Amino acid sequence: MAQSEAFGAECISGPGTDCRVVMKRLFSEYGSLLVFLLLCGYYSVVTWSEQHPTNAAAGRSLAQSIIARHGVQSDTLIIVRDTVADRVFAKAISSELTELGGHVRETVFAKAPVDAGRALRRISSDDPLEAVATHHAGTQWGPLKVDRLKRLANQLSLPQVPKVHVPESYMWPSFLTWSNILNVFKNNADIAIIAIGMTMVIITAGIDLSVGSLLALSGVISAVMIQRWWGGEDAGLGGLIAGCLIGAGICALSGTLNGIMVTVCHIPAFVVTLAMMMVARGLALIIAVDYQSFLSGGGTKGTPEAVKIDHEAFGAFSNGELFGIPNPILLTLLLYLLAHILMTNTPVGRYIYAVGGNREAARLSGVPVMLVLIFVYTLCGAFAGLSGVMDASRFEGGRPNAGELYELRVIAAVVVGGTSLAGGEGRIFGTLVGAGIIAIIQNGLNMQGVATYEQMVVFGSLILAAAMIDQLKKSDWALRIFELPQRWIKKPRQGETPR
Repeated sequence: MAQSEAFGAECISGPGTDCRVVMKRLFSEYGSLLVFLLLCGYYSVVTWSEQHPTNAAAGRSLAQSIIARHGVQSDTLIIVRDTVADRVFAKAISSELTELGGHVRETVFAKAPVDAGRALRRISSDDPLEAVATHHAGTQWGPLKVDRLKRLANQLSLPQVPKVHVPESYMWPSFLTWSNILNVFKNNADIAIIAIGMTMVIITAGIDLSVGSLLALSGVISAVMIQRWWGGEDAGLGGLIAGCLIGAGICALSGTLNGIMVTVCHIPAFVVTLAMMMVARGLALIIAVDYQSFLSGGGTKGTPEAVKIDHEAFGAFSNGELFGIPNPILLTLLLYLLAHILMTNTPVGRYIYAVGGNREAARLSGVPVMLVLIFVYTLCGAFAGLSGVMDASRFEGGRPNAGELYELRVIAAVVVGGTSLAGGEGRIFGTLVGAGIIAIIQNGLNMQGVATYEQMVVFGSLILAAAMIDQLKKSDWALRIFELPQRWIKKPRQGETPR
């Protein structure tokens, strides 16, 4: 409290320059976080609606309500969809009912509503059913509607109509449901990871347009190596790791080549990485086509389809979870923590900022400018390669068309996170917030039914707006707004007439 009062007093009565510096720092460091919170608030309001839970907690609560209604000897039929989430829901119902003394007649994982109808028609008058446990989606199926159940009871001469039970609904923003939050950040983990390397590149006043194509190249190479050289579904852990390292390693070497061309040949980074973008995409397509041709025996030319990976453990890399948190989210947080330490507590981080601030001054100060630039481009390529492995794991195959226009979203995340395109300024955790902003906007647009090609307009405009804000920050326009209250409440000097 004392510090806050001191800060306020300094801004009111102290030197204007000190206040301007403090306000500029606050705006620079926390502006993107404010935007993030405002977006969360906005989408929370516009997605406020009735929620129908289908998680394990809802299943246990539903089982308890069935026992309370029908007694401990109740006979229950569980009908859910054949999905992973519904299986967890059904297991929770069954376990809780059994623990409380109830009886589960059957658990039906329906692939279609007709499967629910078949299960209900197996009821007989000699062995009537008291309760049906399902969820809100199940009640929309014809066989579980009240009129159909009454008709079925009459046809089978049942002593009573089975009572359909569903979890209690509640009002809550769809955006803030736990499943949606996890999906938002899981599905955008590859963007966030690539953005780490892009942040370092942009801090050095560079750019890398090849990251999306390198992602595709890494995924395709990893898939081909695992399928063709390491046994496919019979591949061991060592083979999986080797295939992934080769795919990501080739992308890291591509980043090294980018850095060498920029530093040694003095070719603008825009031109070098644009060329690499086209080369990497072409190679990904060529490898995919050749692999499909290989599968067909070489008689016909293949098509650029995804190279499927038939290995359960490989899919668990992106689709598995630890302590209820998806693996991609945990990996993203770990990499951001390591990158933050690198940029703030090591000489390498200081060198990166120095090169971006003034390349010639850094060189004269003994900073190995060429090595620093090659390092950041290599790291950016490596992160793109890692994201390619994650993409292949998530979709169970290397997709040659994966990562299209990812460079747009990655650059948007970095710039929105506060990194200056002019170089020398930026924060790793700011980029994490920027990636979160991009993820939230994309999720919100999807929930509102905005088409993918229309979203491109939004992300392009976002980059332009972030660049304009970066320029306006340098002109101190925001600080002038904050200084207005100071002029109104500033005490008059002795001998002055108050205005």
